[in-house]
Amino acid sequence: MIETVCISFAFFFGLAVRRIGLPPMVGFLAAGFALAAIGPRIGLPPETGSILGHVSHLGVLLLLFAVGLKLRLEQIAQPQVLFGAAIQSALTTAVFGTGLVFLLGLDWSTGLLLAVALSFSSTVFSAKTLEAKRDLGTLYGRTAIGILIVQDIIALAVMAIWGGQTPTPWALALVLALPVLRPLLHRLLDLAGHDELLVLAGLLLALVVGGAGFAAVGLSSELGALAAGLILSTHKQAKELSDSLWGLKEVFLVGFFLQIGLSGLPDLGDLAFASVLILLLPVKGAVFFALLIAFRLRARTAFLAAISLTAYSEFALIIAASLAPDWLVPLALAVSLSFLVAAPLDRLSQQLFDRFEDRLSRYEPRQIHRDEVPTDLGTARILILGMGRTGTAAYDRLAEGGERIVGIDADTYRVDGHRKAGRTVHCADVEDAGVWRSLDIGRLQAVILAMEGIEAKEYAARALRQKGFQGAIISHALYEDYLPRLQAAGATHTYLTMTQAGIGLADETARAVTLGQPKGSAESLPKA
Repeated sequence: MIETVCISFAFFFGLAVRRIGLPPMVGFLAAGFALAAIGPRIGLPPETGSILGHVSHLGVLLLLFAVGLKLRLEQIAQPQVLFGAAIQSALTTAVFGTGLVFLLGLDWSTGLLLAVALSFSSTVFSAKTLEAKRDLGTLYGRTAIGILIVQDIIALAVMAIWGGQTPTPWALALVLALPVLRPLLHRLLDLAGHDELLVLAGLLLALVVGGAGFAAVGLSSELGALAAGLILSTHKQAKELSDSLWGLKEVFLVGFFLQIGLSGLPDLGDLAFASVLILLLPVKGAVFFALLIAFRLRARTAFLAAISLTAYSEFALIIAASLAPDWLVPLALAVSLSFLVAAPLDRLSQQLFDRFEDRLSRYEPRQIHRDEVPTDLGTARILILGMGRTGTAAYDRLAEGGERIVGIDADTYRVDGHRKAGRTVHCADVEDAGVWRSLDIGRLQAVILAMEGIEAKEYAARALRQKGFQGAIISHALYEDYLPRLQAAGATHTYLTMTQAGIGLADETARAVTLGQPKGSAESLPKA
């Protein structure tokens, strides 16, 4: 009964909002509120919320584990991450806390607790949207995720201080043992191989080793799942493991959004409180933008990161449920509405920046961050955009013929790996209009679009044509309906990835047959 109703509501509400251009997660939130409203009438058991709470907890752990798989410790140690998160939390807490105390008449303890909770940004929302756009490796994506991790650590400290909880003496031993555990966990992943054992290994490492292991010593299970992923982030199968857990994580996270809606039905007072908080979202985003600009990030990077960090955090609900239960429903409504506002803003963030670029760029520092220095293509004749597996294979194949090639990728760590391997690869985000203005493409004769996202390919193709590039633009696509979009954007040569893979297999088969033993030879005859 429970699973039938929840799955049905989640699917149809998610489908409905996607038809109007919103992410399905907004529909899942609406489904949760609908279940809270009519659940008792249709006989939905009262334990539905606790069951969904368990499912959502698993989804959050898997999400944080997947984020950890794509992180590096250097991301958290960046000044714009550490100090940006700390300063923003302090400023927001001071402003919100003072307002709650004097306007609502709350005591200072409750007011500051709620203000701290509202200063955080949603890890689930940001990580999910960044992952969907494949922007976790970009500078703005890494900055946003780093800030979220620091905020999560602050949130855990707040819960421990206000709730009087302290880690057990074994907690320090566990933290110190992490470097020793790293080779053991890597070996375990090696032994798991692929397929279902790899999925089970991921569940074991995320939920048992990370989640339950940290919880057993008085630390946060969320922090444990993130730490487990971080330990495995340098393993050669890290991406494969993340991909294998993708479906499970998405299904479990549906429970997270449903649970928020099931927190309770708001009254007019709750709606008024949440509406005021929603009106303050632009202020929160502006604070992030100003801080990141102060740390010498370019206007685009600061703007996209600020948009990604605008939504209120699910940690506000966790804190409220544990320490201020009377505020759970209004905070749940505020978090839900912030998702509703942030989702379309995040989807349109690039278009919004393009529209207001002239105004936002006025605040850009003259000396920018070292990771955002425009690149020079030198004497290269061929440019490859996106240096994942496909782009790398194309680069190496063309390099065998002595071609002058240069690659561009937005992931700093991937770029560093290519440079160590001897390839000429620069770090830049191809969806940044500023990058195209600074590039000299006069010597280029062909450009290969090897990025994963269709939107990034369309943007790059249009940018090249608008800049006056007359050469060939070659791109692959996973789906047939993507081909007309790429051609309309300016691509001259397009093909379907799986179709080309099949042709390649056929060609290899033909060569194998041609180079094999002649028909009727002694070696080819079946043995008696």
